[in-house]
Amino acid sequence: MRQHHRSTRLFGSLLLVAAAGFSSVAAVPGGGSGAGKAAAAPTPLGRVIPAPASAVPGGSPYEINSKTRIRVDDSRDAHRIGSYLAGVLRPSTGYSLKVTDDGGGDGIRLRLNPKDKSLGNEGYRLESKRGSVTVTARKSAGLFYGVQTLRQQLPASAEHKTKQKGPWLVAGGTIKDEPRYEHRGAMLDVSRHFFSVDKVKRYIDQMSLYKVNKLHLHLSDDQGWRIAIDSWPKLATYGGSTQVGGGKGGYYTKAQYKDIVNYAASRQLEVIPEIDMPGHTNAALASYAQLNCDGVAPPLYTGTEVGFSSLCVKKAVTYDFVDDVIREIAALTPGKYIHIGGDEAHSTSHEDYVEFMNKVQPVVAKYGKTVIGWHQLTGATPAKGALAQYWGYDATSAAERAQVADAAKKGTKLVLSPADRSYLDMKYDKDTPLGLSWAGYVSVQRSYDWNPATYLAGAPADSIKGVEAELWSETLSTSAHIEYMAFPRLPGIAELGWSPASTHDWGTYKQRLAEQGPRWDALGIGYYKSPEVPWPGE
Repeated sequence: MRQHHRSTRLFGSLLLVAAAGFSSVAAVPGGGSGAGKAAAAPTPLGRVIPAPASAVPGGSPYEINSKTRIRVDDSRDAHRIGSYLAGVLRPSTGYSLKVTDDGGGDGIRLRLNPKDKSLGNEGYRLESKRGSVTVTARKSAGLFYGVQTLRQQLPASAEHKTKQKGPWLVAGGTIKDEPRYEHRGAMLDVSRHFFSVDKVKRYIDQMSLYKVNKLHLHLSDDQGWRIAIDSWPKLATYGGSTQVGGGKGGYYTKAQYKDIVNYAASRQLEVIPEIDMPGHTNAALASYAQLNCDGVAPPLYTGTEVGFSSLCVKKAVTYDFVDDVIREIAALTPGKYIHIGGDEAHSTSHEDYVEFMNKVQPVVAKYGKTVIGWHQLTGATPAKGALAQYWGYDATSAAERAQVADAAKKGTKLVLSPADRSYLDMKYDKDTPLGLSWAGYVSVQRSYDWNPATYLAGAPADSIKGVEAELWSETLSTSAHIEYMAFPRLPGIAELGWSPASTHDWGTYKQRLAEQGPRWDALGIGYYKSPEVPWPGE
């Protein structure tokens, strides 16, 4: 998994949009010279990431001004999302943008319509015209995602924290949108290097802009245990006391973990906690000698090799430990899933691995959660409803690929995270100062240019639950490191998870991606300026 010793319809719309974007200049308030009018042209409708299912331009743009109100219905979710939008736009526009439920047909209108099943659980409709822009959704997730699209339809300068010059225009027309896949994830490894609550929240804000809906937190590994467990306190206080290279490490208290969970939920992200086992467990083994078969605790580990550690499968105390950990984490986690790892258990025999997984999966179900495991889980017997997360790559053996595909044919759903496509810690090229290269170099085009439905030969298309972008932290220790490796590749994985297959085209995508550069500049995201992308001014 890590170090290996480790639609046509949209395209037609976008062509029309380009014309509509320029022809609508005449309707832009303010007049002025021809050059001034061109500068004021709104972003063509649907020219966002992820590409929407449908974008039909038409009519005059909507302009946010000093009189604009954010009009919400009387639901708590609409109020919350309206306040969130106001918080984004007030600093840059300088407008008060009062959030109100007093009705009215003008302004920015956020509406929940639970009876409109055509919008699905995460879909939305955005309608923009001269007097108003309206986002309608069946559920709060769709309303939030519609707001993310609205943000991208505004100039990049809308993301600044200081007052900027307008106008603040949203192109006229209608977007109807819903996701291709249910699971659109991003994983952050906080075990190799520990990242504070504020750093995790920063990444949450960044991924939520692109409609990512799962935050997979890799909470334990050989180098560090990052979540407080009351029944086994030394896991965090001792097992969490270091990290790769010997830094001081750290861990989340239960209150801090719940803070992350709640913050993620406010951005429509479900947290999936991972406790990797039976391998990748040196931090736990170092904390409690009785978890080792020989009863001797190894020293803490700060290197990057893998595959040397294993819980003692034959000891009863191992399952007391697993039960306690899963019980406490399940109680803190409102989401559906708990990830039990299962990769690179090279120090565990196949027979012991199967026995371990057969005993651990029912524990997850006992506490009301559903299992996710790395795809090696398919070498045992995946529990009913379990997800297998495939991280193989071009060098993965045909037999291993077939094993996963066979499990999918028998009903196991898959999340795809191919290491040479969606591992954001892989170097872009030989000159990338951060990251690893055991799966090869992963350019921006390579990370985007694949189809989840057909990627794994033999796996039925309907077995694919979604995609996930992994960010392992052997070489990453700061938010700047995270951003440099995640951007510009994360938005591409997000688009694979959200957008219809018919919209998939590197030539048009790289143009939309380039237009995200000024937005990232405004947000203070330090991204890699890949030469594959025609960045503005480059």
